[in-house]
This record gives sequence, C-alpha cells and structure tokens, in this order.
Amino acid sequence: MLKINIGGVPEHFNYPWLKCIGDKAFKNIADVNWKDCLGGTGEMADALEKGKIDLAIMLTEGSIKEIESGKPFKIIQKYIESPLLWGIHVDAKSSFKTIADIKEKTAAISRYNSGSHLMTYVLAENNSWNLNAINFKICKNLHGAIKALKAKNADFLLWERYTTKPFVDKGDLKHLGNCPTPWPCFVIVSRIDFYENNTEIINEILNVINSETLTIKNNPKLPEILAGRYQLKLKDVKDWLSKTEWSQDNLNAKVMNSLKNKLKEFDILS
Repeated sequence: MLKINIGGVPEHFNYPWLKCIGDKAFKNIADVNWKDCLGGTGEMADALEKGKIDLAIMLTEGSIKEIESGKPFKIIQKYIESPLLWGIHVDAKSSFKTIADIKEKTAAISRYNSGSHLMTYVLAENNSWNLNAINFKICKNLHGAIKALKAKNADFLLWERYTTKPFVDKGDLKHLGNCPTPWPCFVIVSRIDFYENNTEIINEILNVINSETLTIKNNPKLPEILAGRYQLKLKDVKDWLSKTEWSQDNLNAKVMNSLKNKLKEFDILS
C-alpha cells in the first residue's frame, strides 16, 4: 500500500485531516500519515521538494511563490476558501501602541517566502509604507518570533490571529490590529511527479477529505473539540468558525492571476 505523508501547520484549520486519519477513513486507499510543520509554508516547501512529505496544506501566496520560483509543485485544490486573518503583534512590554508605530521597523518571520514574510508586504501596502524600507528577522517558528520580540531583535510579528490569541491572553504579546489575506488562504499542493504517478489515489484522498470538510461544521461538538485540542478559548473558536469556510473546489485562473499580480507589485515575483 502506498505511503503518503501530508504536511501542515499544527493549527485548527487542519483538524479535518487528523480526524480522518484517526477515524481510519483512508485505510482502503493509502497509508496516510500527518506531519506537523512548525515552520509553516517555507518548511513545507523544503520538505515537499526533498520528498519528506508528498502533499502539503500550504498558504496560497506561498505556494504560488514557490511554483513561480521553479519548484516542481502543483496546486491540486483549494482547502480554505475564506481569507486568513493575520494578527499584527508586538511584545507586550513594548512602547508600540498603533500600527503606525511599527512603520519601517523589523518584522519577525518564520523564513523568507513564508506567509509571515509575504503578508508583511500586504500590511505595508495597506498602510502606504515604503516596501523597500522593511527589515526582517528570521525566527523559524512562532515561538522563535515571540522570543525575538522579547529580546528586541525584532519589533513586530504577523501570525494567524487565533493561534496567537492565547499568547495575547497570557500577556506575552500585544495585539495592534488585523491584516486579512485578499485571497483564499490555504491550498493543497503536491510535487508534480508524485501527483502524476498517483493521481487516482490522490483524488480518492481528496474525496474523503472533501466529504469531511463539507459536513464538519454540522457537528455541534466541534467548537469544544477544537478549543480543547488547540488550547483556545471556546468563544474564540466559535468566532473563527463563523468566519471560516473549507473548500472542495479548484483554484480558478482569475484568483491565481490576481494573486500573482499582487506578488509582482511587491517585487516578490519577477
């Protein structure tokens, strides 16, 4: 039986995959395993290229950047239709009080071409900042970024709002505002060769996960399950669920071209 490793961030978005694996929903299709990628899209792209994972739940903008840079990847489906709400954070003890205070300061990012990197340009554009004046500090993951803010090696951080909310509640971070993606936020990506050699099996896997995401919100216990598993407040989970829509569709050309044009504006794509 074919073994397939799927990579993604260990966040609430990906619970449907863990549920299907736990329920053995893929048992007649393939030996499906989940791999947490704390470093986000950049880590996933590296693992996908090296064959450490075979499918990845990647940020849309990051996956397009990787493909346009020559990586042998294929977007095979949207995963989350709704935008991703990125929270803008600083260290709780910093003097920064508004988004204007972090203009031309240093952003803590997981790595270049990650969502935390690319979305900093969106934040800059939204606030008419000079894109060339932004500085970055590579921190590998969220915990590294929080440490960098505390040590004053970086000034601000963009990360998924609900994942960082517990750190705001604990007093580690201060939340200055939000920056939503202007596009569907997550897609399912594979290496081209792996997809072409295993198309039928991958499509069967997609059928299973699509069936799960199509109905998962009908489970009245879902908010409690997510709150417990990901250490989130119940009211925050309910708020997140009200804003989130999983997808079972392809990423259409109009959205793809709009996103590519936006990345060209930021000089991220040539």
